[in-house]
Amino acid sequence: MKKQLFVFLLFCCGFSCIAQEISAELAQKVIQWRHEIHQNPELSNREFKTAQKVADHMRGLGIEVQTGIAHTGVVGILKGNKAGKVIALRADMDALPVTERNDLPYKSNVRAMYNGQETGVMHACGHDMHVAILMGVAEQLAKDKDFPGTVKFIFQPAEEGAPQGEEGGADMMIEEGVLENPKVDAIFGLHINSGLHAGKVSYRARGIMASAQRFVINIKGKQAHGSAPWSSVDPIMIAGKIIDGLQSIISRNVDLTNEAAVISVGSIHSGIRFNIIPETAEMIGTIRTLDKGMKEIIRERMKSLVPKIAQAYGGDAVVTISDGAPVTYNDPALTAQMIPSIEKVLGKENVLEVNAVTGAEDFSYFQQEIPGLYFFLGGASPSTQESKPLSSHHTPGFMVDDSALIHGVKVMTTLTKDYLNQND
Repeated sequence: MKKQLFVFLLFCCGFSCIAQEISAELAQKVIQWRHEIHQNPELSNREFKTAQKVADHMRGLGIEVQTGIAHTGVVGILKGNKAGKVIALRADMDALPVTERNDLPYKSNVRAMYNGQETGVMHACGHDMHVAILMGVAEQLAKDKDFPGTVKFIFQPAEEGAPQGEEGGADMMIEEGVLENPKVDAIFGLHINSGLHAGKVSYRARGIMASAQRFVINIKGKQAHGSAPWSSVDPIMIAGKIIDGLQSIISRNVDLTNEAAVISVGSIHSGIRFNIIPETAEMIGTIRTLDKGMKEIIRERMKSLVPKIAQAYGGDAVVTISDGAPVTYNDPALTAQMIPSIEKVLGKENVLEVNAVTGAEDFSYFQQEIPGLYFFLGGASPSTQESKPLSSHHTPGFMVDDSALIHGVKVMTTLTKDYLNQND
């Protein structure tokens, strides 16, 4: 009787009890796709070749394909062997204006114009990995269609932000109906992590990544000869005082025992000549918060403090703050439901619950509409020592190991089949 019960339970759980395996042939394909995409990176809203590669691949698998969504986005729709829920899987396609320094046979030598300047272009955040993984998942699922329901493969442009004066990214895809026809019930996404060993996954229920805001501070002073600074109102000096003031907001106005918060100035532009104190300065930066209340406190303090600092030194300053991606929020129920599937693939000891990070992700726009699960996939070479410094994301030396691709395909395939079978 016990033996019969075991067999019955095994039959009932179906794919939910079995981690997905992939063939050596598919593994090699995924690695090759990654290398090709890495060698041919494209900036946000310019992912023309990448989108074409994705679309051609999915058409070859017999998957229904939609193109041109949010400029260069591609969506594939794959129906299983019977009706059921609809799950979406997302991969971002864009690269960054970073000149690669890695010595690789598939190193990027691509150059492009960005904000009026020529720059190298590089997959310095691992989106080449994301695309290759999702192409592999599409091939794995299309082989037998042995699952109920429907899978939507969303290949998204401009996760890093649309070019100045353009729209793009996840919110634009949503506006153009990517979560409809058929209506999506839940969405999964991953991000490669160079600081986590391949074969591991890290996650957090609720907020896992911060909201992002962009600020611009325009300072007005008084121009003068560099030899007579007393006759000026120096906007560069005021900018330095404002930076000090911004950090006092973080250290004195927000409760960092609750959640993390960050204000960073990424750009200061002022002046054109060594012996002229200029009239104006512009500061551009970002605010990262994991708590809505903190977000409002920081906004109000900046709008109050910055003009007063400028006035104290005889100048004027105007602060403009614009919203970016909201908090990347993992639905608690969906997270609890699906983490066992990841543990099944990688082993429970390799699936780690972690604190939130202050990076931001526009995957969060999808999660505002439907339940979503977003997690980090380890990308550091298994041979890398824990103590060895690793090149971080968005840097010229960023690199992750090809072995992470195979783990990514297995995890996403298993998550997809388990979700659809569990909700059948």
